[in-house]
Amino acid sequence: MSMVYDEYGRPFIILKEQQAKARVKGDEAVRSNILAARSISTLLRTSLGPKGLDKMLVSPDGDVSITNDGATILEQLQIDHPVAKLMVELSQSQDDEIGDGTTGVVVLAGALLEQAENLLKKGIHPVRIAEGFEKAASVAIQTLGSIAETMDIQANDHQALKTTAQTTLSSKILQSHKNKMAEIAVSAVLRVADLERRDVNFERIRVEGKTGGSLEDTELVSGIVIDKEISHPQMPKVIHDAKICILTCPFEPPKPKTKHKLDITSPEAYEELYNHEQSYFRNMVKAVKDTGANLVICQWGFDDEANHLLLQNDLPAVRWVGGVEIEHIAMVTGGRIVPRFEQVSAEKLGTAQTVREVQMGNERMLMIEHPMHTSAVTVLCRGGSHMVVEEGKRSLHDAMCVVRNLIRDNRVVYGGGSAELACALAVEQYADTVTGVDQYAVRAFADALEDIPLALAENAGYRPIEEVAAAKAKQVAENNPYIGIGVSSVEAPRNGHAVDMREVGVFETLIGKQQQIQLAAQVVKMILKIDDVIAQGQYQ
Repeated sequence: MSMVYDEYGRPFIILKEQQAKARVKGDEAVRSNILAARSISTLLRTSLGPKGLDKMLVSPDGDVSITNDGATILEQLQIDHPVAKLMVELSQSQDDEIGDGTTGVVVLAGALLEQAENLLKKGIHPVRIAEGFEKAASVAIQTLGSIAETMDIQANDHQALKTTAQTTLSSKILQSHKNKMAEIAVSAVLRVADLERRDVNFERIRVEGKTGGSLEDTELVSGIVIDKEISHPQMPKVIHDAKICILTCPFEPPKPKTKHKLDITSPEAYEELYNHEQSYFRNMVKAVKDTGANLVICQWGFDDEANHLLLQNDLPAVRWVGGVEIEHIAMVTGGRIVPRFEQVSAEKLGTAQTVREVQMGNERMLMIEHPMHTSAVTVLCRGGSHMVVEEGKRSLHDAMCVVRNLIRDNRVVYGGGSAELACALAVEQYADTVTGVDQYAVRAFADALEDIPLALAENAGYRPIEEVAAAKAKQVAENNPYIGIGVSSVEAPRNGHAVDMREVGVFETLIGKQQQIQLAAQVVKMILKIDDVIAQGQYQ
């Protein structure tokens, strides 16, 4: 500390220790990190379950999106705290690996951190807490494997896959149309799935959206849908037995790569230059026509003169098709992308049964249906507004991911919080066999698992503690690990909302639930082991 004087002779004190406050360490750092991570978890807690609420996200540009998908919410938040960013990455990891359960994994991690904070106040070391959580997580994952049931995914017209998709869609905007949407999701995945190898190639599934109509108008197209149209209004709008030439070079004369300037001083010179350009155009169109192509898809644009020449030669064309779409079209039609006209040949053409331009409201889209080379599908989502369409696309993506996971591993656990309650009971029994301080952490893990059914009951408007206690007691009394919180019933039954989830038909994939517990435990362990936060250039 030192005292200095300003220009008027007034003294003031400079505290040199003030600059050290930028660095947080010890127990204060652990508690600060827990507080930051729990703030993210609290934000998503009300979005969990079928009765969860939505969040409205407003971007700096003023774009508004409404969603209850955990990964989408956290992805659009502007978060500066480094530990809070870990929770964002946690949700993103769940989304990348499983595709569903992004809200639940963050809520579970927040519950674990809340329990860890209580244990820290009792003087238990963070490393002992992390070790206890790790032991409890392994017990919970083993319990999930023991209570899981193996489903015959091909029985009753793939009914198990449809039921799983309906469970996922119950918490989405598509809830009122979940039967139809579940069938679309299952059909899309099955068309590109290899059931013998238990593999699903998601690259052959596209999800496109177009405003107009209602959610009921959502359809599954066997092929590719791109948001483009035929380049000239007089070109044919339907091409049967399409032979597609896929170009990444523009329909235009080559530009000189030197900086020389050409001066046209006479009408004869202009006419000669014009004829020279026309010969370029004719040679380009002739090269494509000679291969037998009856449709050109070009990554770049071309001017009206080239467009008119294509019309005269009966060669429909589509321009300004994006690079990702070009690659997808080439993959499913069996075509080769041609970078220059000298390399055009009949062997590089893609094939499809039908290519047609369809009118949707005031806009047009191009459908490449029934490609000959390989199976590919497009889910075309419709809705009254852009926000509805985007949320519908996210919901269908989650449903298709869950169906894919069930094809990979056809074991399921039941929802409604029943799996978490069964794991909590198993972890409590395991805690009786643990000696030492780790026992506190193991029991805290069991309490944290109950936070998922508590949030489900709370978001449904029930009395959470009473409902969870009733479901837990019923599981113990009947030795039935499938008792959960039935949040779909409107009025409270005489015996409460604790119901057998097998009767309701609410279940989710085993690998998704195991991944939730494993990821949440790993992130919490990482956060608990951070005891010093050093910003760049602020070490003292």
